Amino acid sequence: MPQSIPNGEGSTSEPPSSGAPGAHVRVLGIAQDGGVPHIGCRNACCARAWTDLSYRRHAACAAVLIPVGEGAVYRRWLVDATPDLRWQLRHLDVAAPAANPTMPGLEGILLTHAHYGHVAGLAALGREAAGARGVAVWAMPRLLQLLGESRPWARLVEDGVILPRALEAGRALALGGGLSATPLPVPHRTALSETVAFRVQGPRSSLLWLPDVDAWDDAAADPRALVGSVDRAYLDGTFFDGSELPGRDRSRIAHPTMSDTLERARSWPEALRARLRFIHLNHSNPALWPGSPAREAVLGEGCGVAEEGEIWAL
Repeated sequence: MPQSIPNGEGSTSEPPSSGAPGAHVRVLGIAQDGGVPHIGCRNACCARAWTDLSYRRHAACAAVLIPVGEGAVYRRWLVDATPDLRWQLRHLDVAAPAANPTMPGLEGILLTHAHYGHVAGLAALGREAAGARGVAVWAMPRLLQLLGESRPWARLVEDGVILPRALEAGRALALGGGLSATPLPVPHRTALSETVAFRVQGPRSSLLWLPDVDAWDDAAADPRALVGSVDRAYLDGTFFDGSELPGRDRSRIAHPTMSDTLERARSWPEALRARLRFIHLNHSNPALWPGSPAREAVLGEGCGVAEEGEIWAL
C-alpha cells in the first residue's frame, strides 16, 4: 500500500483497485517549475509554505514503478528531473525501494522538454552531489543536442554521469514488465527544445502526463482526444485564470488556464471529465489548496487536482 511522505511533504491516495497496485505511476510533484513556496514570493499564496512543510509542493514529476518479485523492490523510471530531485528520490526510497542498487536507483529518466523545472535536477546527479554513473536519460533529438553541447549538461555526458538516449515521436519505449512510454509532441515554447507529453501504457490501464502546453489546439493538442485516449490524464494546470496575471499580456504567457480547460470539458461526458487531473500549478494558483473556491470549482465540474503521493495502477 502507498506510504506517506515524511514531514508532511505531500499526501497519498488509493490506487484504482482494492489490491496491491503492482505496476503503477506515483505522482512526486504537482507544482510549476519553481515549486511552493516560490523563490522571492512574499505574497499570501506562499506565506504558510515558508514555515509549514505541509504546504510545500514540489515541481511536477512522476515515477513509473514496476515491481520485481513480490514487489518489495521496484524498477523505477522518472519523468523529468526537477529542482526537487533529492526530495522526490527520498519519497521513492520510502514508498518504492529500488531494485537497481546504484545511485540514484533508476532505470532511466524520461524528459519532456528543456525548461528549468524539468531538467535542473540532472545537475544533482554529478560528482558534487549524487556521484551517479551511467544514468540513462531519454529525450527528443533537439534536447539531446542541447544536453551534449551546453554546459553544465555536457560535462555530465563527458563524465559518464548521464547516458543520452534518443526518443522518437510516437514510438513506444519499452520500460519492462509489459509497460511502455510513448512521447507525444505538443506545442510549447520551442526555443530550446521540442516538448512532449508521455503516454504510459500498462497491462491494465494507461495514463497521460502532460505538464506543459502553449494552448489547446484541436489539431496539435486536442484535450478531448488526449484525455479520451487514456484512463487517467494529468494536464497542464499552471494558472487557474487570468486574475493571477495582473498587468501581464496573456498572449505572451504560454499555458491554457484551468478555467479555459474546464470550459472545454463542460461538454464532455461525465466519465471523460473524471479522467482529468491537473498538474504543474503555479504558486499563485488557488486551486492548489483543498477547500478553496477554485478547487471546489474544479471538483464541481467533475475533474480533479493531483496530490503528491497519489498513485495510478497500470
